[in-house]
Amino acid sequence: MLCTFDLSELSTAYSPTEFLVREACQDWERREAHALRRAVFCFEQGIFAGDDRDTVDDAAQLLVAMSCSGGMPDQVVGTVRIHRSTQANSPSVWWGSRLAVHPSFRSQGHLGCTLIRLAVGLANAQGCTQFLAHVQAQNVALFRKQHWHERAELLVRGRPHSEMQADLSAYPPCFDALSGYVTRARQPATDNQGSRL
Repeated sequence: MLCTFDLSELSTAYSPTEFLVREACQDWERREAHALRRAVFCFEQGIFAGDDRDTVDDAAQLLVAMSCSGGMPDQVVGTVRIHRSTQANSPSVWWGSRLAVHPSFRSQGHLGCTLIRLAVGLANAQGCTQFLAHVQAQNVALFRKQHWHERAELLVRGRPHSEMQADLSAYPPCFDALSGYVTRARQPATDNQGSRL
C-alpha cells in the first residue's frame, strides 16, 4: 500500500534547531553575509547609503552564523568581521565591526554573543593583545554582559556609540575558526500539556 500525507498538515514555520558559527569559507556564505549587512545597516538602520562595504573588508576576516537544516548550513543569519588595527605601531590590536543578526533570528539571543565569542577568540589565537569595537548605544548592555568595558563615548556617522574593549581572559583562543561553534536554538516555552505559549 502506498503511503501518502497531506503537506497542509505540516507546520509552515521553519525553525532551525541548530546554528553553525564559523569563519566564512564559501562564496555563498560571503555573498549572504554582505547582503545581510546591507539589509541591516543600509535599509533597516539607514546608517549607510547603498552599501556598507569599505576598505577594511579587503583585509578583514568574515565570520558567519548559519542556520542548519539536516545538519548542513543553509542560510546566513548573522555576521561580524574582525581585523588588525591599521596603525603600524599596533599590530596586536584587533577590531570587530559590522555585527549583524537577521531580524527573524534576534530572538535566539545567543547568536550575537556566539559571533562575539568567535571573533575575540579567533583574534586571541592570532596574537591579539587588545580587542576593540565601536558599539551602538542600544547594544552596550549586551557587550557588558559579555565581559567588555567602555573606554569612551563617541559619535559614529551621527549615532551614539561606545568604544569598548573585550576582557581577553574571558575568551579562550579559537584555533579552528572553520569548525567554529555549533549552538542549539532556544526552544519555545510550553505549558504543562506541551502546547507552545
